[in-house]
This record gives sequence, structure tokens and C-alpha cells, in this order.
Amino acid sequence: MMSNLQSQTEHHLDADSVGADDIGSDNQEDNIENSCSHNNEGGRTRDKIASLNPLFRMQYEKAQGCYVLLFPEGMIKLNPSAAEILKRVDGNNTENAICAELRQTYPDAPDDLEEDVHAFLVHAEQKKWIRYDE
Repeated sequence: MMSNLQSQTEHHLDADSVGADDIGSDNQEDNIENSCSHNNEGGRTRDKIASLNPLFRMQYEKAQGCYVLLFPEGMIKLNPSAAEILKRVDGNNTENAICAELRQTYPDAPDDLEEDVHAFLVHAEQKKWIRYDE
């Protein structure tokens, strides 16, 4: 198990994809894709329920040695931090609840855990891995 969560950059820059668009650009700004201007302005999604897009299925893949997101065109390998966040995106938790649970599970996590989780969830929503209930 992880002793603390990795930075938001590692959440999606370390993810490998097969059959998906490139998440591993060398330019961090390319990966975040204007996350501040997406529909998460002002933290509006922090109190909304997040769920995995039904076109994706998350599972542990023994052959890959990690959690993956499967979809019809391929798969996305998740690093441990991304997997820990997405495990909690279950259609019952808000972003705030996910952060609280991660903070409880990983008390030594960095002070900016909430910012990292938010940035990752914005990225995941832009990639259409997750969605928020209206």
C-alpha cells in the first residue's frame, strides 16, 4: 500500500494508455488541458456525486500488475494514486468525500492532497472517464 499519495502530475502523467489518446505528454500544461476553465469553476463539482462513465470498467489486471480502465477501443493503465482515487468514484461519493476518505486512509499525504485530487478528477472528466450527476 502507498504511504502517501503522489502529486497530481504523477496521477495522469504516469498512466500508460493503449488505444487511447496520449496522456503522457512531456508538457504538464498539455495534460491538464485548461482544467481551470472546464465546468469545475469555483469548485462546483466538489459537492456533486462522481461516477465512472459506463463505457469504462476499472479492474485489477494481473498481466499489467496494476489497475486499468477498460473501454471498447483499449485500456488505460493507472498508477497507484489514480487507482486509489478512482476506486472511490463509485456513484456515491462527492469529491469532498473522496478527499476525506483518502486523508483518513493516508494521514501522511501531502497538504495539497485536495488540490491534487481535484486536478486529477478534472482531467478524468475531460477524458470522459468520469461524470458528475446533475
